Amino acid sequence: MFFFVSSYFSRCFCIPGSLLSNNLATKYNLLANKRYRLGIHNPSSHLKTAATVKQKLFTSTCQMPSQRQALLLSSSNCHGYGLLEFAKEEICNLLCKNNISELVFIPYAQTDYDNYTARMKEAIEPWGITVTGLHSYPNVIERINSSKAIFVGGGNTFLLLKTLYDKNLVHLIRKKVDEGSLVYIGSSAGTNVATKSIHTTNDMPIIYPPSFEAIGIVPFNINPHYIDIISEKHKGETRSQRIYEYLSMSHAAPVLGLEEGAMLHIDGYQLTIKGVSGAVLFKKNCTAPEHYPCGSDVSFLCAQVQEV
Repeated sequence: MFFFVSSYFSRCFCIPGSLLSNNLATKYNLLANKRYRLGIHNPSSHLKTAATVKQKLFTSTCQMPSQRQALLLSSSNCHGYGLLEFAKEEICNLLCKNNISELVFIPYAQTDYDNYTARMKEAIEPWGITVTGLHSYPNVIERINSSKAIFVGGGNTFLLLKTLYDKNLVHLIRKKVDEGSLVYIGSSAGTNVATKSIHTTNDMPIIYPPSFEAIGIVPFNINPHYIDIISEKHKGETRSQRIYEYLSMSHAAPVLGLEEGAMLHIDGYQLTIKGVSGAVLFKKNCTAPEHYPCGSDVSFLCAQVQEV
């Protein structure tokens, strides 16, 4: 038995050499992948308890700093508020902290780019932040490379992810967010594509992206607009039932359901539920979700230890 320690933000897995043979490492393709390193320990480490080894590895994987700055909104709209009004303080604080006064808006989740961008400009520019649409630039790669912050709007998640892949932006955005040179703000579909995959979107698959794997700013999935009100007249699946269907798959990751008005603030390793409502967490082999109110620290989701 050995422990496979994943610290997602460090992009590195540390496995004690005394517990993992080269043959087994090859089997899992660990040596060929730049995200992995093999730690060679004294043979006496065999005598250490699994708990001690696990704790040491967890500590070592968390030493590499993460520069990620992101804000993932359940939606741009919240009952009782104007467009993005409920998120104004968090958005302004995030941009001000990073000395940013311009947002590049990515409208690819909808089809009328000009109209969508105009609506976002109308909502955001009164805050003292300039908004330009990525679609208005002849070279989107150059524009992302020169940008300090992007806002990826909501709409249809499948359409958004396909367009990002078509324009070769998925890996570029991930790289820049990883290195701390790009602040990411997403809403609804823009939040979906920021996660591990889009398997838990609520949208209809109107078009097929090359992959369901997304940008991967966080190592888990998010279900925006989370609600689980049961109606006596509705006989279809509830939202939680659909999420548990996903969790029954071998490739499934934990799912954070963001209620309307909730957002996930990412500051390096620190993950915090912000906004005017909370979130629920669904995990494999757990019969009931865990509830996290606004202000909750969910940083444990950035590093997971699992027995292999």
